[in-house]
Parts: sequence; structure tokens; C-alpha cells
Amino acid sequence: MASFNQTKVVEFLILGFPNLQDFNKPLFFLLLFIYLFTIIGNLLIFIVIRVAAQLHVPMYFFVSVLSLLEVCYTASTIPKMLSNLLSQRKTISFQGCLVQIYFFHSLGATECYLLTAMAYDRYLAICHPLRYPSIMTPQLCVRLAASCWICGLLGPMAEIILVSKLPFCGPNKIEHIFCDFPPLLSLACTDTSVNVLVDFVINACKILATFSLILMSYLLIIGAILRIRTAAGRRKAFSTCAAHLTVVLIFFGSILFMYVRLTKSYSLDYDRALAVLYSIMTPFLNPIIYSLRNKEIQAALKRMFLLTGRERE
Repeated sequence: MASFNQTKVVEFLILGFPNLQDFNKPLFFLLLFIYLFTIIGNLLIFIVIRVAAQLHVPMYFFVSVLSLLEVCYTASTIPKMLSNLLSQRKTISFQGCLVQIYFFHSLGATECYLLTAMAYDRYLAICHPLRYPSIMTPQLCVRLAASCWICGLLGPMAEIILVSKLPFCGPNKIEHIFCDFPPLLSLACTDTSVNVLVDFVINACKILATFSLILMSYLLIIGAILRIRTAAGRRKAFSTCAAHLTVVLIFFGSILFMYVRLTKSYSLDYDRALAVLYSIMTPFLNPIIYSLRNKEIQAALKRMFLLTGRERE
């Protein structure tokens, strides 16, 4: 296997949406709007949860961490996508491609773990309400969040090291909207079955394990909710989970189809559509889902804006 220094291809061309080349400027402004809304919306949720004392509970602590994570997650891909929409040379260096893949996958893995921690929090709150305050302490919340970040940042190291040792000596066109493992592996000048297998095992363990734990938590939660005698009580219990469950289904629904497969061949349009869903739309929808479905966050936002308005007067 060729060493990293023997790689002939020093940069790649990211094709993005080749069938929409005539709409690059409209796509740029649409993507810019989505990106700005994502950044502002998630930062707003993070700030209001940090400022509002009534939101200083475990559930909202994890929501604030998720909002901050989404800001970092989108920053790993969207700025480069915006640049490519206006640039004639949509290139990225080999090292830059690996860096983008690393942060995209490490932050995506962090989100998998964080959504699992949030499901565990809801399980304790609904299935063990009397023991919940003594178990889910602020110290445990910080430890869980820190563990999610550490495990996520360490996750893709083996895949990155293996890819960095592959020889790239032929085509350099990445048939995707950003650098990612599947389209990059398809350009290698050698057999990549080991890379595909390692990629499959890591993603299967990471995605399937976390998604299974979340499903198990919600099966227990649903069972506990159904045992609540009053309809109002059942609605209140389920409303605390609805936003989180919506984010889980959108995020995991797309990445399961994208990354848990034992092949490096793929449908280009299919993968681009999935990439838009989990890399752009999920972070974009996050502040909408939590602000629209959560009355406490809505009330805190109104109080914050009213207080800001009075201070200006």
C-alpha cells in the first residue's frame, strides 16, 4: 500500500450538484439563508437556556449542548459548500479533504451519542421520576456530555489513518457535495475492501448501537406513558419527548441508509439527497422543532426579548 507521501493527487474537485450548475447563485443564497438561520437559531436556543434560570434542568442542558454541537457540525461542511457555489475551481486539498471528513464524522458521532444521552435522560424522568433528581445530577450531566464529545472526537481516527495511506493516482473528481468516505474511497488506485469493512464495522457499531439504545428507551417510555391514568398526564409526558424523538428520526433515518452498507458503490443523486437531509436540514430544523414544540423555551425567548426591548427603551 502506498504511503501518504507517495500520493499523486494533491487536490480534489468537489462536483456538488452538477445538474444544477445554472442555479448556483440561487442555491448560494438559499444555502446562506439556511446556514445563517441554523447558526442564529441554535445559538439563540443555547443562550436562552444558559440565561433562563427555570431552564437549568438536565433536559434543557442537553438541548443547549445539542444546539452548540449543531453550530460546529454545520461549520464543517456548509462554508466550503457556499464557497464552491461561487467559485470556478471547486477544489480542496487532500489534507483539507481529510480534515473535513474528520470533523464531519467526529461531530456526527458526537450527535449520535448525545441523542442517546438525551433519550436516557427522558427514560429516567418518565420511568423513574422519584429517583430522577438523585440520579441525573448536574455532575452526571456534565460527565455524559463530555463523554459524548470525547468519544465522538476519537471515533473516526482509525478510518482517517487508513484513508490517508491510500494511493490516489487517477481521477480526482469527488461526486458529492462535500468530502466523505464513500466518494473518496471510490477514487483510490487500489483495493479498498479493508477500508469499506472498517468503515462498515465502526458505523454499524456506532449508529446501530446508539439507535437501538434510543429505541429501547422510547419503548420503555411509551410503556410508562400508557400506564398514566389521565389523558392530560399522558400528553404532558409525551410532549417532553416529542421534539427529541422528531430530531432522532430525521437524523438517524438518513445516516442509517447512508453509512451502514458493505459497498463503496452508491447512487450519486441518492447520496446527495441524504447528505442534504442529515448535514443541512437536521441542524436547520433543530431550533424550529424545539422552539415550536416547547412552551417553556417559547416563554423564555419572549421574556428575553421583552427584557432586551425594555433595556433599550
